[in-house]
Amino acid sequence: QVQLVESGGGLAQPGGSLRLSCAASGFPFGNFHMSWARQVPGKGLEWVSGIRYDGRDTSYTDSVKGRFTVSRDNAENTVYLQMNNLKPEDTALYYCGKVSRPFRGSFETISDVGDWGRGTQVTVSS
Repeated sequence: QVQLVESGGGLAQPGGSLRLSCAASGFPFGNFHMSWARQVPGKGLEWVSGIRYDGRDTSYTDSVKGRFTVSRDNAENTVYLQMNNLKPEDTALYYCGKVSRPFRGSFETISDVGDWGRGTQVTVSS
């Protein structure tokens, strides 16, 4: 079955960096777009970033553009989210998600995601 395991979260100071990883298994990883989303308590899931199945296109929500970079290694079945210049408002539980259909769907919305990991907590505080 599909498994998505996030790691790399933790505590960072404002202006600091973290690199999240999402290890995937149970499906042909290189055939599927992937997305990152985040959630804070009491609020809905917010799409953050996405990457095409072959890594040739990426997309970001406006609030993280220029600070976050999504990438993937299809040989290692892993997708990454490099987060630089972190801000307190980036504090959230971060999830990676697999778009439902191979080679199709959108990596710019959570609507097309069929499977989510359990998340990794990111806290930005001085």
